[in-house]
Amino acid sequence: MAFIKAVEHGSFTKAAEALNYTQSGISRMINDLETEWGVFLLERGRAGVSLTPDGLKLLPQLKRICNEHETLMTQIEDLHDLQSGMIRIGTFSSVATHWLPNMIKIFQKEYPKIDFELLLGDYTEIESWILEGRVDFGFLRLPTKSELETIFLEQDRLLVVISQDHPLANCDKFPINELLNSPFMLLEKGAKAEISEIFEKHHISPQVHFTTWDDYAIMSMVENGLGISILPELILQRIPYKIIAKELEIPSFRTIGVAMRERKLLSLAAKRFLGYLQYRKKE
Repeated sequence: MAFIKAVEHGSFTKAAEALNYTQSGISRMINDLETEWGVFLLERGRAGVSLTPDGLKLLPQLKRICNEHETLMTQIEDLHDLQSGMIRIGTFSSVATHWLPNMIKIFQKEYPKIDFELLLGDYTEIESWILEGRVDFGFLRLPTKSELETIFLEQDRLLVVISQDHPLANCDKFPINELLNSPFMLLEKGAKAEISEIFEKHHISPQVHFTTWDDYAIMSMVENGLGISILPELILQRIPYKIIAKELEIPSFRTIGVAMRERKLLSLAAKRFLGYLQYRKKE
């Protein structure tokens, strides 16, 4: 770069001013180049400097190198300024529906050129995507695999959902044993099924008439009086279905968190986005 500027200005002094170096610093850098390469690049004279035949031959390639260096520096600055990039997130439906929209909306006010890819799956699939590097991080039920780094977010209540004309529609808390007295709509998402764990914990075996991974299909079935279910409180926000949610007499929860391979290995954009977890709920 010192060489290019000296050629452009025809002077070590003016090149030094352009690059914020001393005149002797510019002269020394060009001398070092000539010594290392074994060629004379510039003729020095009272009128300034001019190219030697060797310098003239090398000038186009050196200009390209300097231009590429400037492009590289611009791209690095863009990364630090988060002017571009992609954040890939593994998630399940309730987080995708009720948390991510607000987080992304606030994030994109500051970083409008960052793109997002959301992969919806069950807990087991999301774990695999994180370990394979398919996503930068994922929302999961905790605890998860020991090799993953996690951030605890909150406890999400698991509530019994019943139709509006259910005999226990006016009860305060739903008795555990009453889960046995109606057809049960089971929400199963992968190998880690929190609803099945409730059954095991209380040693009960409800009459499972319908199994699906779709929360909204379950709500529609319950609304139509086909049975009862247990769903996470998070998915029960702003729903169009005419159903009633009741806390169990012995409250149950799922623990939601974010998991990643190593936080320090995340892209700058992904690291910055994790700072927006606090905005997952609308004020």
